[in-house]
Amino acid sequence: METHLEAFQEFRAGLASLRSGDANHALARFRCALDHEPKNPFYISYVGVAMAAAEQKLAEAIEACKSALRMSGRQVQLYLNLAQVYVVANRKQEASDILARGLHQAPHDVRLKMAIEQISMRRPPALRFLPRRHVVNRGLGKLRHRAMQVLALF
Repeated sequence: METHLEAFQEFRAGLASLRSGDANHALARFRCALDHEPKNPFYISYVGVAMAAAEQKLAEAIEACKSALRMSGRQVQLYLNLAQVYVVANRKQEASDILARGLHQAPHDVRLKMAIEQISMRRPPALRFLPRRHVVNRGLGKLRHRAMQVLALF
């Protein structure tokens, strides 16, 4: 019981540090919380977020966030964290895709919708030699969008 309380206190301290912009301190706090509870997906995910911000170890950060998401795929915050790390890694398309997957799990979550709007990227027209508004490009774009949503489920 005491271990859980210590872990939670470390986690909260890490969140406060992350919000104030001190990613190094946040990473230390999150790692300490993770030492107390190594199977907690939130602690794992936030270690990834802080690692990306503090140390720029992007591959490790992405893997930590993906691991947390595999452990608890219904938690919206874990989708948001992975997307945040993808944005830091300049992989906005993957961030957008993971948020779409999260939206599939929680279709009415406002945080996911806001995050998608913040990083939304328009893909290039399907047929670049035609204008974006051309009926063929619009139809192919809708088809591509639906296909990407289906593929994101796997």
